[in-house]
Amino acid sequence: MSPFVFDKASILERLGGDEEIFVMMVDMFLQDVDRNCQSLREALGDEAAVLQREAHTIKALLATFSDNAGAELAQTLELRAKTGELADAPARVDVLLARVAEVADVLRRLSVG
Repeated sequence: MSPFVFDKASILERLGGDEEIFVMMVDMFLQDVDRNCQSLREALGDEAAVLQREAHTIKALLATFSDNAGAELAQTLELRAKTGELADAPARVDVLLARVAEVADVLRRLSVG
């Protein structure tokens, strides 16, 4: 998978061009990223519906920042959980968590820069 590329213009387009919302979304993502990742990890030991919901949440967060590749990973996990195809779920969660960490690192550098 290709690395996450920060594209502010694309992100702002998704957010209606509102810089204040952009700053708020970055702050919220960074404040919640650890909790969201922990929830996804914990969902592996829960019912498939919980994993589906957590993957959906991650998908929306990544899509907000125009990370189509990451959102696609999350969507695949979400759909596999929906159909009960969970044999490779731990590996998929690991890959998805790495992607979330990558996006968070980029956003952290942005917010301190």
